[in-house]
Amino acid sequence: MILEVVLLALAWMALTGDWSPAAAVFSLVLGWLLLRLARPLGGEGFRRVRLARLPGFLLFFLKEIVVANLTVAAAVLAPSGRLRPAIVAIPLALDRDAEIALLANLITLTPGTLSLDVSPDRRTLYVHAMSTSGPDDLRREIQQGFERRILEVFR
Repeated sequence: MILEVVLLALAWMALTGDWSPAAAVFSLVLGWLLLRLARPLGGEGFRRVRLARLPGFLLFFLKEIVVANLTVAAAVLAPSGRLRPAIVAIPLALDRDAEIALLANLITLTPGTLSLDVSPDRRTLYVHAMSTSGPDDLRREIQQGFERRILEVFR
């Protein structure tokens, strides 16, 4: 739980842009409080975090954001008829709520894609893509991209 509190605090400080000692204390207290309130709601946290692999994970995510932004911009500026939207079922290797939630949020944060739903058995994630070359390509991209890296960092 300590690592989760620190990560939440760092995220909050990055979002607010305030790195003062007072902001650090406030962020740590806020992170701890949020985790304490969320625990009774159920779900499982991460098994462990491999901190050495976290920077590579973050760099991969930033690269995906940049590439997706360029792809969306090209699709918007291109002549009409180039978009190929699809809703694709992605089989999941992830099995914990925190891992699935992280994957769904990373997909949604990436321009051009949106996580829609998780199947009741938590084995399939449904994703809308603004434009895709095919469902198999999108599945492979997510499974070998975000999902594989989540497994590397959090297991």
